[in-house]
Amino acid sequence: MTKLTEYTRYADAQRHFSSHKLWELFDGGRDALNITHECIDRHAHDDRIAVRIAHADGTDEAFSFRTISRLSSRFAHYLVAQGIRPGDRVAIMLEPSLPFYVGLFGAMKAGAVAVPLFTLFGPDGVRLRVQDCTPRLLLTNAEKIATVEGGGDLRVVLADADFVAGLERYPDAFAAISRPDDLAVFQYTSGTTRDLPAAVKHTHRSIVTLMVAALYGTGLRPGDRFFCPSSPAWGHGLWHGTLAPLALGITTGAYAGKFDAERLLKALQDYEITNISAAATHYRMMKNCGAAPRYRYAIRKLSFTGEPIDSSTQAFVEQTFGVPVCSMYGTTEIGVILVNYPGADDFVPKAGSLGKPIPGAKVEVQDTQGKTCPPGATGELKVWRRDAWVATKDLGRIDEDGYFYHGGRADDVIISAGWTIGAVEVEDAMLTHPDVRDAAAIGVPDALRGQVVKAFIVSDRAGDEAFAKEIQDLVRTRLSQHEYPRRVEFVGDLPKTPAGKVNRKVLRERELAAKPTAA
Repeated sequence: MTKLTEYTRYADAQRHFSSHKLWELFDGGRDALNITHECIDRHAHDDRIAVRIAHADGTDEAFSFRTISRLSSRFAHYLVAQGIRPGDRVAIMLEPSLPFYVGLFGAMKAGAVAVPLFTLFGPDGVRLRVQDCTPRLLLTNAEKIATVEGGGDLRVVLADADFVAGLERYPDAFAAISRPDDLAVFQYTSGTTRDLPAAVKHTHRSIVTLMVAALYGTGLRPGDRFFCPSSPAWGHGLWHGTLAPLALGITTGAYAGKFDAERLLKALQDYEITNISAAATHYRMMKNCGAAPRYRYAIRKLSFTGEPIDSSTQAFVEQTFGVPVCSMYGTTEIGVILVNYPGADDFVPKAGSLGKPIPGAKVEVQDTQGKTCPPGATGELKVWRRDAWVATKDLGRIDEDGYFYHGGRADDVIISAGWTIGAVEVEDAMLTHPDVRDAAAIGVPDALRGQVVKAFIVSDRAGDEAFAKEIQDLVRTRLSQHEYPRRVEFVGDLPKTPAGKVNRKVLRERELAAKPTAA
């Protein structure tokens, strides 16, 4: 019987895909399924490496499926001894490390719900999430333990080497019993502490549906050497960077500590990575660091997600790694819906495109009345789910060949003198300037036009009127006369979400709080 992992072509994906074939990739079925078993235990028959970790300090670690399987079983027994029951939440606020993987997989093995938390959260960010998900136990490190308030039903545990060593007194086998619809993971999206996004609640069945993105979004196949530098506290790093490759028995690479682009480039060389999936920001930082020519690469498949990639970064990636840049689009809430089928020799990615729908999906661009937009017209991206259209809250358009293009968040659109302007397109044009390291565009109030475009520029070059005019002229030339930024501000950095995306909401709030200026 041919499995979906044995097909690599776009035509085969359309011809052979079915939900039934997704289930064939797993040991479990519709009566019993456990993520830890599928990702770890069933691959633990030898000493194959499950995870390689590139630490920011230059050190490397590697852990086998067998090691993680045994220690996660011991941690599951430990949880039972602590009175943790199936359905209780266990939070893990750790960088990629042995304690992180032991905590993550041990919690799910015991039937508890794993809650990854970003290690850069301050006390308020941690407190709000703890109050929201009410974990019984929280694993963290010595650096962050002071930011977590214990007490009540919450026990805070220092997950250091001594803690892992103390698990030795528990058995190294644990019978994982869970049903597909049992809760497995609570995943928070990257909001601010003042506007806490609701946790997305994933069941064990999510590992099955995840395979659609794994096969066609990141192009994962057995034999790949994979790397994802995104934090596993976020959806990309956890689901696409950790669970998806491990479920297929593929060794995955992770990054721990403060991000350094050259450290990542060295890891890609040293680990002989053949498949990488990262955020657009990661690739931009690789370009800006200037170190890429110092290393050699074995990459055959490459994808990105999180935000559109600018054209200059795309050119850098294709020149450096010699493979097409493949977008993977989706949200934590709805999953991945548009892909570029990395590794498919019969699918040609188009520059700037989000690709085409995953097999079996129905995606449209619709106007404000819910009608399908014609090719070239901007509307809201929607996906058909459970007999209804579900809004993604993102803008987009489609071309004559059926390729989709991102138009920014729906609340990022700028309406100036009746013209609709996409912040993403303006930013992409500005980023082609050789002296611009980072850029953002928002709409600001204007008495005459309603709104005008304001640009925020990060550069090593001093900001002056001449530089501002170069940027304005560049946008006029690349886009159109009405889309150029009528206001330009030079800044030291841009506000980012914890996931590394430009936080235009913060920029808009700052502008509203400031005294309006004349156009």
